[in-house]
Amino acid sequence: MNDPRYLTVKLLSKTFRSGSYSNIQLSAGLDSSDLDERGKKLCSALYYGVIERKITLDHIISGLSSRPINKLDDEIVNILRCGIYQIMYMDSVPDNAAVNESVNLAKQFGKTSAAGMVNAILRNFIRNGKQLTLPEYAIKRTSIEYSAPEELVRELMKNDALDVLTCKSRDGAYVRRNPLRCSEDDFLSVLSQKLGSENIHRIDELPDCWMISGDLIHTPAFENGWFHVQSMASQYICAALAPAENDRVLDICAAPGGKTFTMAEMMNGKGEVYAFDLHEKRAKLIRDGAERLGLSNIRAAAGDARKFNPELPQFTKILCDVPCSGLAVISVKPEIKYKKLSEFDGLPEIQYNIAHNAVNYLAVGGELVYSTCTIRREENEKVCARLLHAHPELEQVELPDTGISPDRKTDLPYRSVNGFFVAKFRRRV
Repeated sequence: MNDPRYLTVKLLSKTFRSGSYSNIQLSAGLDSSDLDERGKKLCSALYYGVIERKITLDHIISGLSSRPINKLDDEIVNILRCGIYQIMYMDSVPDNAAVNESVNLAKQFGKTSAAGMVNAILRNFIRNGKQLTLPEYAIKRTSIEYSAPEELVRELMKNDALDVLTCKSRDGAYVRRNPLRCSEDDFLSVLSQKLGSENIHRIDELPDCWMISGDLIHTPAFENGWFHVQSMASQYICAALAPAENDRVLDICAAPGGKTFTMAEMMNGKGEVYAFDLHEKRAKLIRDGAERLGLSNIRAAAGDARKFNPELPQFTKILCDVPCSGLAVISVKPEIKYKKLSEFDGLPEIQYNIAHNAVNYLAVGGELVYSTCTIRREENEKVCARLLHAHPELEQVELPDTGISPDRKTDLPYRSVNGFFVAKFRRRV
C-alpha cells in the first residue's frame, strides 16, 4: 500500500469504529505499509488532523450535504473529512489536488456512485470561500471551533483548561537519554549524523531530556538502548520522586514502563525497582524495555494495584501514576475528547483505592508521588484530600523546583506540568 490518503481513510474508519488509541492504530498501520518517509508524514498529518478536527469538519460537511452525515458510508464520510481538512488546513496541498484525490479515493473504495457527491461537496466548499460558519451560542460555538463535544467544553471551562484542546505540533518527540548505555557526546554525535544536529535540542530543566525530530525508533541508537521516548511531564514526575541508588522503588501502575526506566536510570542501575501492571502482557512490555535499556535493577510482574500483596517488602519510594481520563493528553491522543464524560465517573474511586493500597507498602520516612495526565479536580486534588484524611501518618511535601513553571493553577503544593497533575507525600510514622 503506497497511497497515504487511502491508508489514512482506512485507519480513520477503523479508529472511529473501534475507539482504539490513535497512536497505536497509526503506528501499526504505518509499520505494515510500504510508504516512504514523505508518504508517512502526509498520512500522519492527515490522520491526526481529521481526528482533532472531526466535529469542525462534520459541521462543514453537514452544511453542504443534502444527506445527513450519519446516513453516509463510513469511508465516504472519512474521504470528505480528509478532503475538507486538506483544503482548509493544509497549505501544502493545492485545492484541486485535494478534490481530485478525494474523488479517486471514492472510486478506489468501490463507491463510484458517491464520487460525484464528493466532488460537488468539496468544490462547493471552495466556491463558497472555505467558510466556517459558527453559531452565536457560546458553548456550541466553542464546541465547533475547538472540535470538542459540548459537555467536554463545559468541563474544561469549569477547570479553566480549554488550552488542552489546542492542537500541538508533532514535529518532534521528547526522549530520555540512557546514561548507563552512552555518553552525552556519543549520543549527540550518532544522532546528529542520522537526523541532523538542527533536529536535536537539549531541555535544560531536566537532566538527560531532549527534544528530537525525525524517525527515532528505526535507529541503531534506539535498538542499542541509548534512549527511550518519554514526555517532559513524565520525566518531571520521576524527578519529583527522586529515587537514589539505595532506594527500593515501587511503580504500582507501571506499563508501558517509561517512568520505570527513567527511575531505574536515575538510580544508576542500582537499588531495586518493582514494576507492576494488571496484565501480564503489559508487564512483559516492561521487561522487554528493561532488557533493551540494560536495566537489571527492574523486576516487572502482573499485579492488581488495588489489592494488598503481603509478600511485597516495604518501599522507600512509591510512584502511583494512576489510570485516568487522560484529558491533558488530548493533543497526543485526540480521540479521548470524543468519549462520554460518564465513562470517567468510576475513576476517582479506582484512583483512591490504588493510592490507599500503596500507602500500605510505604516505609516510615518514605515518599509517595501521586500523578495523573488529566485536569479534572475529581481525579486530582479531591483524591489527594481523601487520601490525607484517611492516612494521618502522611504529610504533603513540596515538589522540586526544576525551573519548569506550572502550566495551570492548582492548590499548592500540587503542580500541573504540561497538563499532568503531580502531588508528593511522606510517611511520618
